[in-house]
Amino acid sequence: MPLDFRQFDQRGYPIQSVRDGYAEWAEYYDSIPLNVLDLPLLDRITTVDWPAAQRVIDLACGTGRIGVWLREHDVRALDGLDLTPEMLARARTRDVYDSVLLGSVEETGLPDSQYDIATMVLADEHLSDLQPLYREVARITRPFGRFVLVGYHPHFLLNGMPTHYHRADGEAVTVESYVHLMSDHVKAATAAGWKLAEMDEWLIGDAWIAHKPSWERWRNHPFSYSMVWDRTR
Repeated sequence: MPLDFRQFDQRGYPIQSVRDGYAEWAEYYDSIPLNVLDLPLLDRITTVDWPAAQRVIDLACGTGRIGVWLREHDVRALDGLDLTPEMLARARTRDVYDSVLLGSVEETGLPDSQYDIATMVLADEHLSDLQPLYREVARITRPFGRFVLVGYHPHFLLNGMPTHYHRADGEAVTVESYVHLMSDHVKAATAAGWKLAEMDEWLIGDAWIAHKPSWERWRNHPFSYSMVWDRTR
């Protein structure tokens, strides 16, 4: 079970549901330089042959940032799925997905064994339980498929810093979050038939501090991580 983030919260911002929070955030989500947190980790993956995949799904695709990266890395057939219509509307404008689907990563409604690779970036902290995610991705991927997960590091959640955004009037709002330890991922993934193939972590550095100078005190703290899972059955 995840740890209750509220016991670590240092900000005390009002908490918004995932659906409502991202609906409100969608209009200016791309103004945040998130690419410095997740794309370097994707660039460093060595165990995934992106062009060889017949079909890929980008789970929790949001505005389509990761879809752009996947197309730039020669993914031929690509679908995107997200819980929030407002985020999907932004994703459609990028014209990188063959289909844009509304749905939950825990229960996609997609047919079995459709994809060689599934990706999910900066979304797992919003799930109350990881087991449904890993089971569902195992169901929709083909035998020996891959699941590439990039997440917000629990280090910062444990230090009381949730995923949050600022409204037009400047008010800060937390998107409902849960603390999942790395061991929680391993337990949930292995129970669903996944084997860890690769793992990496990204530290706070110059690119993020240039955007947020007050984060200098967090330099070299782990801010995001990646895991590549192989489906074993």
